[in-house]
Amino acid sequence: MTYGMLINLKKCVGCHACSVACKEAHGTRPGVRRSRVERTFEGTYPSARKTAVPMLCMHCENAPCVEVCPQDATYKRDDGIVVIDKDKCIGCGACQTACPYDARHLAASEDGYFGSELNEYEAVMYTAMPPATMDKCTFCAERIDAGLGEKQACVAACPAGARVFGELDDIRAEAEAAGGYQLLPEEGTNPSVWYIPFNVNK
Repeated sequence: MTYGMLINLKKCVGCHACSVACKEAHGTRPGVRRSRVERTFEGTYPSARKTAVPMLCMHCENAPCVEVCPQDATYKRDDGIVVIDKDKCIGCGACQTACPYDARHLAASEDGYFGSELNEYEAVMYTAMPPATMDKCTFCAERIDAGLGEKQACVAACPAGARVFGELDDIRAEAEAAGGYQLLPEEGTNPSVWYIPFNVNK
């Protein structure tokens, strides 16, 4: 099975619940964002419109980050999920430069959000996030591997039900039936994340 995600922009309200839930679930260091929401604005008052676009690693079929990693630290699992071996990563940033989706971030400092003295939560969570290594969304691979059927943090937290995670063929079929699209198709990466546009005529 290959996994994918569908994000319905007609349902997304830009509340950032996905970003907050991801941060809480994975305890990422300052400056590291596995999930984020980009906002775009079109038109002028009184016909202005805001569109929220959740962003994450696209888990590309043709992942440029995998190709450029000099340590083979970034690799694709058999289920299509792109992950990082933190024991091999040297934080060189080659993958960050190669990613057209700005989905990779460097855990640059040993400090937490309140300085060098880590709080109890940070002290526990940061053991899986060594400083000077790259980090990114993993589709909550640890939840998949646990086999308990637990949803991805961002999917579970979305109050509008704007995210669906599952088998890529099903995701693609649902997306295409609703006029869905992939980001930056000109890059040739063939992302596993699909979007249903705010305007279905897009």
